[in-house]
Amino acid sequence: LFAVGFTGIAATTLGVIILGVLALVIGALLVLPMSGGDMPVVVALLNAYSGLAVVFVGFAMIGAIPILGKVLIVVGAFVTATGFVLTRLTSKALNRSLLGVVSGGLTTRFDKLKLAAEYEYFREAQPVDVAHACRNAREVIVVPGFGMAASQAHHAVKDVYDTLSGIGVHVRFAIHPVAGRMPGHMNVLLAEADIPYNRMFSLDEINRDFVTTNVVLVIGGNDIVNPAANDDQSSPLYGMQTLNVHEAHRVYVVKRSLAPGYAGVRNPLFEHERTQMVFGDARQVLNELLKELSREEVMR
Repeated sequence: LFAVGFTGIAATTLGVIILGVLALVIGALLVLPMSGGDMPVVVALLNAYSGLAVVFVGFAMIGAIPILGKVLIVVGAFVTATGFVLTRLTSKALNRSLLGVVSGGLTTRFDKLKLAAEYEYFREAQPVDVAHACRNAREVIVVPGFGMAASQAHHAVKDVYDTLSGIGVHVRFAIHPVAGRMPGHMNVLLAEADIPYNRMFSLDEINRDFVTTNVVLVIGGNDIVNPAANDDQSSPLYGMQTLNVHEAHRVYVVKRSLAPGYAGVRNPLFEHERTQMVFGDARQVLNELLKELSREEVMR
């Protein structure tokens, strides 16, 4: 648009630079109102926008290179459509309207230290405690979260799964639809670590089983296991489907600290009577857990 009134390569370059700067500004203004708690929705929405950009490029090129232009239009339209479908499914899983996400809703301005200081009654456990509980459990459910991805602990999770399965413990994985950066993030990581697909269960499939489960191991999860979403109408998460890990007989939450998740809200699970916190990097904690399991095996 800016290059139309100019001639020469310099003028065209200037127009492209101006358009690029404007695009960056508009993109930033579009994303800024969206909150950290809506991150999975944002990622899916931006994916749809990228497809829309490809469609416009296709229309621009169809006069010069018709075949390439048509290919870009078709591919871009497909990416746009799937992106918006994924956005819709993600916002539904978070109990959020797309309009509410775009206009801003959950706040991202929170004091992590202040929220962490609100916890007074949490109990702390060590990897040796987790190892002992898992070894004596009949069934263990592992809940992977973004912390597992951040520490690249999925291969350590596979080692824990193999070890526990080898001693007769039934291990399953509970996958929240928006765990991680975007839907399917946890499934991809677990599959990459060669964890059997028939051991991965969606929220709807496994939520009713927590009440009869001996041990639940939450690895880097926060908002996806927040029970306030079920009964606290004042919580920004109220109405969002979460994994009911608090119903299990014993819950171990592996986290670096008591800092809040994307939504920036307090998690009552950390102070639940059946919950114990295991502080540390997920991969390091799981490696220590493996050592303790091996030590107990040798002692037996």
